[in-house]
Amino acid sequence: MMMASRVHPTPRRRVKLTPLRILLAVLLGSALILTVLFLFVRGWTPSHSRYPMQGISLTAESGEVNWRMAHAAGADFAYLLATSGAETRDPSFDDYLAGAKAQGLRYGPIHRYNLCRLASEQATRFIATVPRDPAMLPPVVQLDFFPNCAKRPSRDTLLAELNTFLNQIETHSAKPALLRVSHDFEAEYDVASGINRTLWLEGDFFPPDYATRPWVMWTASTWKRVEGIDGPLEWDVVRP
Repeated sequence: MMMASRVHPTPRRRVKLTPLRILLAVLLGSALILTVLFLFVRGWTPSHSRYPMQGISLTAESGEVNWRMAHAAGADFAYLLATSGAETRDPSFDDYLAGAKAQGLRYGPIHRYNLCRLASEQATRFIATVPRDPAMLPPVVQLDFFPNCAKRPSRDTLLAELNTFLNQIETHSAKPALLRVSHDFEAEYDVASGINRTLWLEGDFFPPDYATRPWVMWTASTWKRVEGIDGPLEWDVVRP
């Protein structure tokens, strides 16, 4: 009688962890983490329970806008760049204004202030561009440093010119303006202590505290992307 032969299991081959394989594993893991993080920041907005009123800021660089989809994404209002300095009218301002109105979003204009141009010249450009509209949100004066303007006037000169500009555009708009002040500009000029207007501050993901007074508007993300808007935008919130 023949004995059945024993079957011995084939020993498993161990994968040798060479430095190259370790490096590839680390790179793949890092790529996965970065992809997840990238998708998170592009979709993130502050809590609506904490900040019920949220919206977007747009310039011509934002491209085509599907206003219905922007509203569905949680935007209650849209601030639109209207003018920059004394020469530039944003080419998308009129179209964006009409689109926001048609969708029922609240809407308002932004002027980017240029230290290298007279306040009166800039006010003339703004007034010629932005229609008188009682339903429009208060105008915003964006204060940062133009890359092609090296002029840095004294604080007293800046505040005097800025008051001239504000007086003219507020007469046109029949509303007090908001001051949107960048971190670097505020560090240079301390505008918050010199002009008593509502403050709009900037800072991705974390509420800013670089001014001497609390903010009412906050640019919470410059990374957010919205389906239906081709290009970059800013996601903004209002302090309750």
